[in-house]
Amino acid sequence: MTPTLIWTLVALVAIGLYLSWTAGRLDRLHARIDATRAGLDAQLLRRASVAQELATSGVLDPAASIVLYEAAHAARQAEEEQREVAESELSQALRAVFAEAAQVEVVREVPGGESAAHELTEAVRRVPMARRFHNDAVGAARRLRQHRKVRWFRLAGHAPFPMAFEMDDEPPAALVDRAA
Repeated sequence: MTPTLIWTLVALVAIGLYLSWTAGRLDRLHARIDATRAGLDAQLLRRASVAQELATSGVLDPAASIVLYEAAHAARQAEEEQREVAESELSQALRAVFAEAAQVEVVREVPGGESAAHELTEAVRRVPMARRFHNDAVGAARRLRQHRKVRWFRLAGHAPFPMAFEMDDEPPAALVDRAA
């Protein structure tokens, strides 16, 4: 073998290893997106369930119960295309119902209300974190997928382009202030 052929084979093997490593990295990022999306879905479901449970407990006034129940039910039943809007509406309903600390105190004073308020506080605090983890993973995968080498060699395969989950996830101030 001639030295030129040997160096060509070494270069091709190095390029192949680099592309293989990049494809593996992209695959790990897609797996991370799936895991963070599952975590986000779990936190959103938990928040909607706690809100729905609180709305049906009879602790809140009837108007607040109806607003909270309908928003939580819509968030749990929303199709994937409408999920961001439904979750944002639940956030707005939570902020409307718990706009004042007095409403939180009313919930805490009833039997079992302290644990319900604590569970709701934890649920609304975890949603922004889970969404941030998911969107960070999506951002990393999108940046890698935009590289020329990934596009030219089709290293992403048939995986769909990752999409961030954008929603209004600001928690009610009365809940967060009390917990802090």
